Amino acid sequence: MAVASGRARHCAGSASDEYATRTVAEMPSPSPWDRLPQSFFARPAARVGVDLLGRYLQREPVTLRITEVEAYVWPDDTANHCRSGRTARNAAMWGPPGHVYVYLCYGIHNMLNIVTDGRDEGAAVLIRSCEFVRGDTTVVRRRGGKTGPGALTGPGKVGQALALDVQWSHHPVFRRGGLSVLRGQPPASWLVGPRVGIDFADAKDREAPLRFAVADSRFVSRAGELVAAPRTRG
Repeated sequence: MAVASGRARHCAGSASDEYATRTVAEMPSPSPWDRLPQSFFARPAARVGVDLLGRYLQREPVTLRITEVEAYVWPDDTANHCRSGRTARNAAMWGPPGHVYVYLCYGIHNMLNIVTDGRDEGAAVLIRSCEFVRGDTTVVRRRGGKTGPGALTGPGKVGQALALDVQWSHHPVFRRGGLSVLRGQPPASWLVGPRVGIDFADAKDREAPLRFAVADSRFVSRAGELVAAPRTRG
């Protein structure tokens, strides 16, 4: 790494010193439109799943608020696509974290996942449902005229609303351009319950409480199978 010049070091130090002297009131407040850093995703999938609730997914001109997710954890999750090792299909899910993994379900639905954990630890969070934030007209057109919760409750619907396909796998969501995950508006409370559509998995994994949803949102699929979660995040 090149060593900065004395002038460059002086300028950087001066800017840092000036910033450090600001009062708390002068500090810039986090914006819902700030992108989340890669470090946000470099944590266990279950924790990232809870913390993704309320965040914004943005692919211009559309912005959606995440309302429901499922965590696919590493290791020892028989519902996880990486349970049998690395394949061409699941390659993106092995990291690094903060990248997209899109897979095609039933040859029709493009399912958006955000990769979590560390490199070579196959884990991700599936985005199951969202709410409208911006670009409603575009979403309704892409969804064949559907509006309201029925337009965005289900992972295939989210993929269609954002016009995603498998070519988006490996895309970084923490950088400007394309698809990004923004700070958004995390909820005060949420719901938890078993994941959907994993009948092939072991009983313990079918019953594991790894589906999370915003408590006060109508944009949640199969909400009757969920229960209130503790209010503290951890």
